[in-house]
Amino acid sequence: MLSGLLLAAAPRSYPGAPAALKTAAVKDLDAASAKYRDVAQQIWGFAEVGYKEKRSSALLQQLLRDNGFAVEAGVADIPTAFVATYGSGQPVIGLLAEFDALPGLSQQATPSKQPVAGQDAGHGCGHHLFGTASVAAGVELKQLMAQGKFKGTIKVYGTPAEEGGSGKVYMVRAGLFKGVDAVIHWHPANENRTMLNNYLANSSAKFRFRGVSAHAAMSPERGRSGLDGVEAMNHMVNMMREHVPQETRIHYVITGGGKAPNVVPDFAEVYYYVRHPKKDDVKAIFARVVKAAEGAALGTGTTMEYEVIGGTHDLLLNQTLAQVLQQNLQRVGGVRYTEAERSFGQQIQASLGFPAPPLDAASQIGPYTLHEGGGSTDVGDVSYVVPTVGLEAATWVPGTAAHSWQAVACGGTEIGSKGMLVAAKTMTLTGLDLFTTPSLLRQAQEEHRRNVGSYQYQPLLGNRPPALNYRD
Repeated sequence: MLSGLLLAAAPRSYPGAPAALKTAAVKDLDAASAKYRDVAQQIWGFAEVGYKEKRSSALLQQLLRDNGFAVEAGVADIPTAFVATYGSGQPVIGLLAEFDALPGLSQQATPSKQPVAGQDAGHGCGHHLFGTASVAAGVELKQLMAQGKFKGTIKVYGTPAEEGGSGKVYMVRAGLFKGVDAVIHWHPANENRTMLNNYLANSSAKFRFRGVSAHAAMSPERGRSGLDGVEAMNHMVNMMREHVPQETRIHYVITGGGKAPNVVPDFAEVYYYVRHPKKDDVKAIFARVVKAAEGAALGTGTTMEYEVIGGTHDLLLNQTLAQVLQQNLQRVGGVRYTEAERSFGQQIQASLGFPAPPLDAASQIGPYTLHEGGGSTDVGDVSYVVPTVGLEAATWVPGTAAHSWQAVACGGTEIGSKGMLVAAKTMTLTGLDLFTTPSLLRQAQEEHRRNVGSYQYQPLLGNRPPALNYRD
């Protein structure tokens, strides 16, 4: 990965695409903003979780088909994944489009916590905006290509189940990014900046313990508790935290622990994430977690099996592409709120429980500096096989955390749509630079080769098929 020293200097200025072409693209996107807002809000309402995004994926696919793209659906053995293609020849520029929601985050577009009746999931990470903005950028680039402004190939990748399902990993493994010269992506956030995050590599699995049922009072000696196995594993892993690298993050939830206190549970399940900035350390730490599970089963007289659910690489940064994107993000500018939106935002901030940055921070562009990450993304796997660059745009009011009801609420309003348009414009302008300036792609690819070095990409989730039911 790039060092902080390399990222300390101000980004270089590149000539890129003609200014008139960029101005026309921005005007086109402004004119079409209501259409894309409506698409995003439909997906916000669908709120479909990973690998279940049938309506969300179909809506984006149809929008691309209506605009002249050839769409291949169900790629990489994933029903909701797709690749939409327009044009031919080099260069080939890819755009990533996510659209999965999160379980347990149902929320109306209100500044107070109010779940949607009868709905469990919500777009707490803003992927309804993510997928729509990427499609908008792809359509705008297609329109300009059709006018003869430049040549090449545009690919929009519909990438399901980013939230723990590792959808892009299967798409990389299937070779869908071969021959692509660069990939552009973005993510909803509470600020506007080029994505220079130190994202963590991640391995996840469900550990299942099986024992023997018995009456917990009358014949406990006959039982062997699957829940005891889970609790013993969790205890050992929690002790292990003292003896792992300090950057390590380990999380778990018990997804099954029995049904009644007076029945010794013959089955229990716990779902684990293991993260670290380096993929090799993730492998080693995950192996220790497995050993803890094996010891727990031995000590409780149960049996244990585990299923790898996901695994993602850390994110390789590409300074050549990041400098281009930063220049375009500064050209586009941030988000400005109306008085009604400011009132909404103030109520959201009041619910956070801590002092938030001023609302006007959403109109600013963050500096070009490296940020310490804490999360993981399957974009990391894409970045190991093709030069990749991304941005964050203020789709939530400043101070709002991802994976919160406040993020869901903002994403259901014009606050989210305005940030989405910042992302669509920035990706489009960056795509124009890459299509019209071959030297940029050559530099980005040379940098990518240096960053990857001798490493031969291998998915951290191995050869398993897509975990299509991991949200069940």
